[in-house]
Amino acid sequence: MIEVFICEDESNQRNQIVKYVENYIMIENFDMELALSTGDPEELLSYVQFSGEGMALYFLDVDLKHPRLDGLALAQKIREYDPRGFIVFITTHAELSYLTFTYKVEAMDYIIKDDFENVRNRIFDCMKSVEERVGRERKDVGKYFTMKLEEKVIHELYDDILFLETSAKARRIILHAKDRQIEFYGRMKGLDEKLDERFFRTHRSFILNTDKIESINYSKGTITVVNGEICTLATRLGKELREFIKKRT
Repeated sequence: MIEVFICEDESNQRNQIVKYVENYIMIENFDMELALSTGDPEELLSYVQFSGEGMALYFLDVDLKHPRLDGLALAQKIREYDPRGFIVFITTHAELSYLTFTYKVEAMDYIIKDDFENVRNRIFDCMKSVEERVGRERKDVGKYFTMKLEEKVIHELYDDILFLETSAKARRIILHAKDRQIEFYGRMKGLDEKLDERFFRTHRSFILNTDKIESINYSKGTITVVNGEICTLATRLGKELREFIKKRT
């Protein structure tokens, strides 16, 4: 379910936005819920920081009367915890729209409070667009692997993963992707069952994306992936890996 967040410090306007959001969720049967409506950006950040790994849509007033966090600064902080969330600004200040690029928050829309008929229609358009985009992602089951790294949630495309290996640090795993490595808290036990059909457990310490194999040396028990990195193949699993690859080709 997609969580919807509203941060607007003018109570009358906030209540109006809440009404629009709740009505559209009910009328259109969107797979959404209003998770939080507040005038306090710090309350929103506290919620987002510990809200988990789901998708979210944020409606933020740019001109929040807060000593540290206006809407743009709030969006920047949200991005630290939710890099994939959908952010929509609602404001009376059309001239500030260029700042969304300066703050690098990748806003979905910038709605001007010129009249609330326009605001209502634009809110609906944003909600409909998010519902459709998330729906398309969900059709591709297992498209992303999700990790929790301290207080951040990170999503990595399965197609970008080369392999995963046990870290030298206790209860940590290193994900090797095509352009980065990410170390996160986790255990190998049962992890291969959560991944899709392209992944194979080659060793107690390695899980391999078999689409990324460059070469295999069965006698040495090594597998080279497309970027030249090497992972280990247990001798007893050589035959099973051959059969696994054969079935997938």
